[in-house]
Amino acid sequence: MNKLYKLGVILLPFLFFACGKTPKNDSESTHSRLARGGKAYGGVFRISESEYIKSLYPPNITDAYSYRVASQVYEGLFKFDPASLQVISGLAESYEVDSSRTVYTFKLRKGVYFHDDECFAGGRGRELIAEDVKYCFTQLCTQSPHNQNSGLLTILKGAEEYYQSTAGGNNVSNNLESIQVLDKHTLQLTLQKPSSILLYNLARPGSFIYPREAFQKYGLEMRIKAVGTGPFRLTDVDENISMIFRRHNRYYGTDSLGNQLPFLEAVSIQFIKDKKTELFEFKKGNLDMLYRLPTEYIIEILEQMGKGTEGGEYSQYQLQREPEMNSQYLAFHMQNGIFKDINIRKAFSYAIDRENILEFTLNGEGFAPGVHGVTPPAFNDYNISGITGYKLNVDSARYYLAKAGYPNGKGFPELTLQLNAEGSRNTNVAVAVQKQLKDNLNVNIGLNVVPIAQSVENAITGNFSFLRIAWQADYPNAENFLWLFYGKSVPAQASAKSFPNIFRYKNAEFDRLYESALQAATIEEANRYFKEAEQVLMNDAPVIVLWYDEGYRLIQSYVKSFPNNPMQYRDLSQVWFDTAKIRQEQ
Repeated sequence: MNKLYKLGVILLPFLFFACGKTPKNDSESTHSRLARGGKAYGGVFRISESEYIKSLYPPNITDAYSYRVASQVYEGLFKFDPASLQVISGLAESYEVDSSRTVYTFKLRKGVYFHDDECFAGGRGRELIAEDVKYCFTQLCTQSPHNQNSGLLTILKGAEEYYQSTAGGNNVSNNLESIQVLDKHTLQLTLQKPSSILLYNLARPGSFIYPREAFQKYGLEMRIKAVGTGPFRLTDVDENISMIFRRHNRYYGTDSLGNQLPFLEAVSIQFIKDKKTELFEFKKGNLDMLYRLPTEYIIEILEQMGKGTEGGEYSQYQLQREPEMNSQYLAFHMQNGIFKDINIRKAFSYAIDRENILEFTLNGEGFAPGVHGVTPPAFNDYNISGITGYKLNVDSARYYLAKAGYPNGKGFPELTLQLNAEGSRNTNVAVAVQKQLKDNLNVNIGLNVVPIAQSVENAITGNFSFLRIAWQADYPNAENFLWLFYGKSVPAQASAKSFPNIFRYKNAEFDRLYESALQAATIEEANRYFKEAEQVLMNDAPVIVLWYDEGYRLIQSYVKSFPNNPMQYRDLSQVWFDTAKIRQEQ
C-alpha cells in the first residue's frame, strides 16, 4: 500500500537561489490574462522542502516530501479536495457499485492527456485510456523491490496470488482477472471482499496513473522522469537543489467558474535544509510559502501575529495553522535485536517526558503530546482519548528495565538512534531523548543523522535498531496509521524489504481486528474495530509516540486559493496570484 514516511547539511541561500533555476514565462504563457471571478493567470509559485525527494515513481513513493511533489504531476482515479479532504473525482468521471459491494465500474474522463514527453512518438502526449489504469494497477500487484505501494493486494480478488506468481522476476501476462477493461474509457475492478477504504486507496500516490511508454523508456529513472496527467509537468531537475514544473497546457481541469486550470505558469521547488535560511528567503520574497517555522522563532512569530501588530515584521503575511494528520515517533525493530523484549520497549516508553519535549524543545510547535495511540487527534469521527498509551513514569521505566535484566542500565548495550534532520527540529528532539534516557534509565544512546532517502531505505530494509520517523497520512482515515502495523505484510525472510510494516510487528489479534474493520459496512463500525486494534498495538509498544503535529504555514499575502489542511495535501492547480503580483513579476 502506498504510505508515506514522514521519515543536514546547512547550505547558504545563494547556493539555492543562484544555482536553482527560476522559470521565465515563455511564448505560450497565460500571464496577465484575467479569469472569471477576478482571478488571474500567471506567476511562478516558489516553495521549498527541507528534504530532497526519494522517488517520484508512483509505486515507490514512500515519503511525504515525494508525495507533495508528485501530487502536482500525477493524478489517480480519485483525489482529495484540499479544503475538506473529501474524496472527489480525479481521472474517474463516475463509478457504480454492484449489490455485493465487490464489483466497481469506473467511467474515465475523455480528453485527458499525458504530458508531452520524449517517451511518446513525436514527443506529444497521448490520451489516457482504461488500459493505462490496468497497466499501473497490475504493476502495483507485481513483486519488485521498487514496488512499495501494494495497497491493492489485500483488496483486489486474486491479487495476492498474482503477486506471489511474480516472485523472482517471473514474467507473467498482464492479465489480473480482477482488473478488466470493458472499453476504451471503462474499467472494472472486482474485490475479494467489500472494502471500506477502496476509494481512499485509489486516491493515494501508489495509484497515480502514468503511461506504459514512460516506464519502458525510463525504467527506475522515473524517480525524476515523471510523466503524468496532472496540472504541471516536470521540466527541470537539479538534483538536491531544485525542481521546476511548468503549466500543462492541455490539462482537462476547470474550476467552479469554468476557468481552465491551472492558473500558475510554473512551480519552482527549492530544497533548503536549514529552516532559518528558509525563513530568511521567505522574508526577502524569494519564497511564497514557508511550511514549518524555525523552532527558535515560533514564539516571536505567534505572539506578533496573534496581537495583529500593525507594521510588525510578520504582519504582512498570512499565518495558517491546523492540527495535522501526522504522528511523530521512535520506532523499534522488533524482529531481531534488543527490542524483541517487550520489557525494554516499555521501559523506553515510560522514560520519555513528551510534555517537556513539546513545550521546551519544540517551543510548542505541535498539537499535543503523544500519550494515546499512533493515530493523531485530527479525525472528527475517531476519538483517541480512550486509547491508553504511555506517559513519563520513571519508576515504571526502571522496573521494566530491571525486569529485562538491566537494573539501573547495568550491562545495557549502547544503541544508535537514526534520524533525518528536517532542519534542526529532529536533531534537537533526538538530543532531548538521548538525555532523558540517560537520566531516567542510565542507558547511552548515540545519534546518526542521515538524509531522508537513506533513512527510508534503511527503514524498509531493516537496517536499524532504533529509528526516528513520522507518519503523515496520505488519506484521511485512521486506517492510514494502523495499516503500518499489519503483520501479514511482513515478509518471511528477515533480509527482505518490509513496507509499510518497517517495525516487523506481528500480533494475530491486532490483524484480526484490523481485517474486521476493513470489511465493516460503515465507518462507525470500522472505527470501533480500529480502536480495539490500536489498544492491542499500544499494549505491545512497538513505537514511542512523541507528539501529534500541528502544521504552521506562512503565506505571502498575494497567494490566493491555497487552503491549509491536516494532511498537507497540496493541489496547486487552483492557486492564483493577485494581479498586482503578476504585473510585478513581468
